[in-house]
Amino acid sequence: MVTIKEIAKECNVSPTTVSNILNGKPNVGEETRKRVLEVVKQRGYQPNAVARGLRIQKTRMIGIIAEDLVQFSTAGVVDGIMENCEKLGYRTTVQNLRLYSRWRDTWYENEEAYTSILRPALQQIRQSQADGVIYVAGHERYIRCFPENFPIPAVMTYACETSGKVPSVVLDDERGGYEMTRYLISMGHRNIGVIGGRADNLHTGKRLLGYQRALYENNICYNPDFVCYGNWKRTDGYELLPQLLRAGVTAVFCMADQMAGGVYDYLEEHGMKAGRDLSVAGFDNQEMAEYFRPALTTMELPLRQLGRTAADLLLERLEGKETEIREREIKIPCRLIRRCSVREHTDSESG
Repeated sequence: MVTIKEIAKECNVSPTTVSNILNGKPNVGEETRKRVLEVVKQRGYQPNAVARGLRIQKTRMIGIIAEDLVQFSTAGVVDGIMENCEKLGYRTTVQNLRLYSRWRDTWYENEEAYTSILRPALQQIRQSQADGVIYVAGHERYIRCFPENFPIPAVMTYACETSGKVPSVVLDDERGGYEMTRYLISMGHRNIGVIGGRADNLHTGKRLLGYQRALYENNICYNPDFVCYGNWKRTDGYELLPQLLRAGVTAVFCMADQMAGGVYDYLEEHGMKAGRDLSVAGFDNQEMAEYFRPALTTMELPLRQLGRTAADLLLERLEGKETEIREREIKIPCRLIRRCSVREHTDSESG
């Protein structure tokens, strides 16, 4: 493993200079700083975890790494983290990877591109001497973002860490899909269509599992013709609704409010109306949902609670208050928001 002395020798500076640069101290020339950081990056230097652990005084700084602050879900999660950190006198610093802004959704399978942005962010968090870090994903998936020897406590939210060593705080998507479907059934619907996100997406899979469980508990056979997949966009709702209408559904459960908007567009264009000719439900409770006409029944994401819970997990550990080993994956339930887009369906309307 490369050492500070080796870095210093290669850059023709003292080990103290390298240490000052890695610890973010200002008394170093910019040209020297850039040269040292470039060598550190090329050689893959990692601070010694034992040496870091010898620091007596904590900085009371928490690092937040967000995949993209423009994602609709991220701001609420980050706000929840900051809220609970402030309560215990911790400051926060945010690293915004801007993954969606850089590459939209084309980076999912590009490990090289992802790590090229993530690695400097992790290094910056270490250099700021943060006591711990929380990673905020843009959508749920299994990822490996913390190296094996990462020297400070970490928590992940809105996704799961593949190593199993980092606790994750996620949505209870299965319960959300179950409760929405159960509500539609309680309103008399048995032919319930689904417009999901990508078929390989964890949010889609878990919400579909909840949908299927609700059908099973109510003795309703699962019909694969009632399920179709999009990509979370408004146009998906518009383009996929016709095949569900041909299949004979009386209600449509859209796994995103954006896609529900496309369903509304199609209905209006064809002389129909949500809540009258077809019951429509969404998921997310984005601001737009309240202003649809009629207002959209949907599931509210507990974004701030995700952030608050993630912060609690980390701060309990830092404050020495962790009394027992918690589950590695903590699920936070969504909340059903009943509005006017779902109407009661009677047997006389069937067939």
